[in-house]
Amino acid sequence: MILLRDLGLSLNGRPVLNGVSLEIGRGEILGLAGESGSGKSMTALAIMGLLPEGAELRGHLRLNGLDLLSLSDRQMCRVRGRDLGMIFQEPMTALNPVQRIGDQVAETLIVHGEATRAEARRAAARLLNRVGLPPDRFPPTRYPHELSGGQRQRVCIAMAIALRPQLLIADEPTTALDVTTQARILDLLKGLVAETGMGLLLITHDLAVISGVADRLAVMRRGEIVEEGPAASVLADRKHPYTRALVAASAHRPTTPPPPPPPGPPLLEVREARRSYPAVHSGLFRRLPPHRAVDGVSFGIARGESLGLVGESGCGKSTLARAVLGLDPLQGGEIRLDGEVVRAGAAMPARLRRKMNAVFQDPFGSFNPRHRVARLIAEPFHLGGRPSDADERIDAALEAVGLDPKHRDRFIHEFSGGQRQRIAIARALIARPDLIVLDEAVSALDVRVRAQILDLLADLRARFGLSYLFISHDLSVVRSSTERVLVMQAGRIVEEGATEKVLHNPAHAYTKALLSAAPKLKEPE
Repeated sequence: MILLRDLGLSLNGRPVLNGVSLEIGRGEILGLAGESGSGKSMTALAIMGLLPEGAELRGHLRLNGLDLLSLSDRQMCRVRGRDLGMIFQEPMTALNPVQRIGDQVAETLIVHGEATRAEARRAAARLLNRVGLPPDRFPPTRYPHELSGGQRQRVCIAMAIALRPQLLIADEPTTALDVTTQARILDLLKGLVAETGMGLLLITHDLAVISGVADRLAVMRRGEIVEEGPAASVLADRKHPYTRALVAASAHRPTTPPPPPPPGPPLLEVREARRSYPAVHSGLFRRLPPHRAVDGVSFGIARGESLGLVGESGCGKSTLARAVLGLDPLQGGEIRLDGEVVRAGAAMPARLRRKMNAVFQDPFGSFNPRHRVARLIAEPFHLGGRPSDADERIDAALEAVGLDPKHRDRFIHEFSGGQRQRIAIARALIARPDLIVLDEAVSALDVRVRAQILDLLADLRARFGLSYLFISHDLSVVRSSTERVLVMQAGRIVEEGATEKVLHNPAHAYTKALLSAAPKLKEPE
């Protein structure tokens, strides 16, 4: 169906793809794996005809015998959506925030002249129902911000399959999703392939996802396919050293031992924390009860301890993290850091706020792209004024995360994803905090970069005596980086204990469901 032969790509004279050859048949799922920058997404954009200016493409690219490289932009517009569909990694940026979800799905049908506006809206409702968004629970009149990440991704899938394309490209479609939502999205994609007979190109850095979904696997490195074959055989034999390195990184555990907790009271204490939000109105006269995002949560973190927090999207993890950081107020209970009560907003003294910091999921989105690295790292100084040794502390923070202090004058777009996350960690360290909240801090990174960042975090904790609240949907990350874990469901802690015990011998049904939904990859021998 889709055939790539000796595909080469250069961007402004810089080689990106070199001799890429792939073939995907009807009803087949091909997994494409590799590190960030290996050329996976550029391969997808080349197939879709969405390459940036300055791109020079050569080789052969055919869809059912149609030479895609010979088509004009206008002709490719007719192919995209009808014969080729694509699901992007971040659904919130792929969707129009001011347009209703039903209208966005209908737009594909209208643009290609397949239906009138009224017919397209009815078809959109059927498509949304098909991908698990029934109109009685998720009306097509909703906006993207009213849906969770997994629900938004289902809208993107509905848009991509509206015209029953022959090939669907899914570029990291589950990276930012929790394990149960990820399992549902992958089951949905497999079901659509089986039902419609379309081909699926699944691009992901998660080899465990590929092992449970793909028929064949191609491993890409520096713009070249270094190994290809049946997915089970490639992952079992690992003939190429790069494939072996990726599999080893997937099962990586930091080697730096955690420091023993010092005696004394816990650094962070959360006691019966409660936080609710007004519910979305269900009708003109029907008022729903408020949504309780955090419902009587209590726990503590010792000095030097790393505590994991896991649960599905919407369970209250991020709401709890914002309360711990003093960004959102509680409506009941209290939070104490180093014995002092944490209050949201201006009521929280700067000296207390300096004792904690955060590292977020998207390092690029959490930085101002117009500022240079030195200014970005120094942002926490606004809490108590810029110290006289600020420049020395900026250089020391960069060195602590393994970056050259000479990089201080660069802009954030000049760095890779892993380097940006190191800069985010340097910013968290600059005020010398006691507690760092890591909110999905490694979920968007490929396996080898993720292993490096986890090693870095373990080393920094041992060197500086840091405490971590490690929020992640990746159970393998929590297993390798924390001593204790909390499992959160619907605003409550349903299970807690030593990480190894909880994740190897769970007592609660919800924890068991999370573990069963997590993709598994056989560890290298």
